[in-house]
Amino acid sequence: MIRLLRPFGGKVAAATVLGVATVACGIGLMGTAAFLITTAALQPSIADLQVAIVGVRFFGLFRGVFRYFERLAAHHLTLDLLTRLRIWFWEALEPLAPARTFELKSADLLARAVSDVESLQEFYVRVLAAPLIAVVIAAGTSVFLGTFSPRLGLAFAASYAIAAVAVPVGVGRLGRPIGGRLSALRANLGATAVDGVQGMAELLVFNNAQTHSRRFGELSRTLARERERAARVEALGSAAVTLLTHATVWCLLVLAIPLVRGGVIDGVSLAVVCLVAMAAFEAAHALPAVAQHLEEQASAARRVFSILDARPSVRESGTPQPLSATICRPELEAEGVEFAYPGSRRPALSGFSLQLRVGRRIAIVGPSGAGKSTFAHLLLRFWDPTIGVIRVAGLPLPDYRLDDLRAFVGVLEQRTDLFTGTVRDNLLVARANASERELEEAARRADLWTTIRDLPAGWDTWIGEQGLLLSGGQRRRLAIARLLLRDPPLVVLDEPTAGLDGVTSRRIMRSLRPHMPGRSTVLISHRLMNMDVMDEILVLDRGHVVERGTHETLLARDGLYRQLYEAQHLELGEDGSHEL
Repeated sequence: MIRLLRPFGGKVAAATVLGVATVACGIGLMGTAAFLITTAALQPSIADLQVAIVGVRFFGLFRGVFRYFERLAAHHLTLDLLTRLRIWFWEALEPLAPARTFELKSADLLARAVSDVESLQEFYVRVLAAPLIAVVIAAGTSVFLGTFSPRLGLAFAASYAIAAVAVPVGVGRLGRPIGGRLSALRANLGATAVDGVQGMAELLVFNNAQTHSRRFGELSRTLARERERAARVEALGSAAVTLLTHATVWCLLVLAIPLVRGGVIDGVSLAVVCLVAMAAFEAAHALPAVAQHLEEQASAARRVFSILDARPSVRESGTPQPLSATICRPELEAEGVEFAYPGSRRPALSGFSLQLRVGRRIAIVGPSGAGKSTFAHLLLRFWDPTIGVIRVAGLPLPDYRLDDLRAFVGVLEQRTDLFTGTVRDNLLVARANASERELEEAARRADLWTTIRDLPAGWDTWIGEQGLLLSGGQRRRLAIARLLLRDPPLVVLDEPTAGLDGVTSRRIMRSLRPHMPGRSTVLISHRLMNMDVMDEILVLDRGHVVERGTHETLLARDGLYRQLYEAQHLELGEDGSHEL
């Protein structure tokens, strides 16, 4: 966190100086007021009071001025730090997905990105600034009181150290477990809220809404109890500092009275010493809260930095090669690829090989869980193969920049991820600078144009979270339009009609058919109807290629492909067929 503040060193210094000046003006106001009142009681000449009168006006006025600019500088610094944290968090998170984030719940990631990051924005105000200001004020006040008598300066320094060090340490020990629980409870409550909102339909269908509501209420009450405990600890620390403030004044008074009697200092200075010491404790009053919130901030920081410090599972080459449709042919080759997901003992792919030339079409088929989608993930470098190599345009995937590779390879995944927004917003994800004509052309090619014209607001129709206001077929066609708008030279269709009825499946595949010639295409599917249009078919079973060949040659064998084909043909009939 301190390293994060380095680019803002000037702002940190300015805010600290303004904070010191604010407290110093308060001390000066109390000291000059004490001098003015006690001196005026002796009825001196008005000329003897002019400096004190001006001092009271100066310190009273500039205390407010410095406080304003100190708050302004601190808030600017806090917002700059918050912006840097958010950008840093996103830049660190993006290379980790999905290999290093698939084990985390989306709600937990949201809590880290929002709640935990926002709690760290107070790092400067609550953790760093207050101790810096207290150190400067303690040193300055001790030196000032030491000019009257070294014993006064030492006594003040000792009392101040107890208030500024011992009390915060004690409060920190009491508040450490509370702070850790608060951070965890806040994240858990946020995750529960997100789960409840996203899964509301399922909770209602299975009559489990009341159970979820009770759990949410219990977490809320637990969080309230922990906050109450934290408030008690904070009140205890504040009371301890207040007690030490008055005890220090009494101690200085006891030490100073003999000095007045001995003529070392005058009676006017006695009031100045006491009130200056009392005002100086303003800086110490913030420290117990700093110690108490330190563990809460540390817990949030650990959750944030566990993401920031994670190493991506894939890394880019230091000298990446160019990859674009204008200079590279969309040829694909996999040789001896083996891969197992983290935590899995069985490889998802083993000994997998294929060759896809320009304009050719390959189908990868097999039962569910055979490892078909794994190849698409490896092709996008979400993970790297454990053994073997995948090449595009003749070079291994790690030789290219990730952004170039993912722009070159277009994947239509079996899960259609749409964003909460309009139809236009979701299409522009593929190409932000696309023109109106290009959007319309992509929609027409995906057989979506008629649907868009019938929507209430056309392109600007709000489709809801994950596009739930659209039907399954409409969401799928929107994803296809997004793919066509990108116009990639190498296309991977991963279960393009998953979850759709036969009629909708045929319409979607028919809409893709005119745009596939000239492109290298990989079709990943468990539906085996009308596979005769594919140049080669690879049959996967438990990660292994058990058969390969054309539709006719595979049917001629009494193997897994024929068994799957006959079973699906009898079950689905022609309505379940693919047309490409």
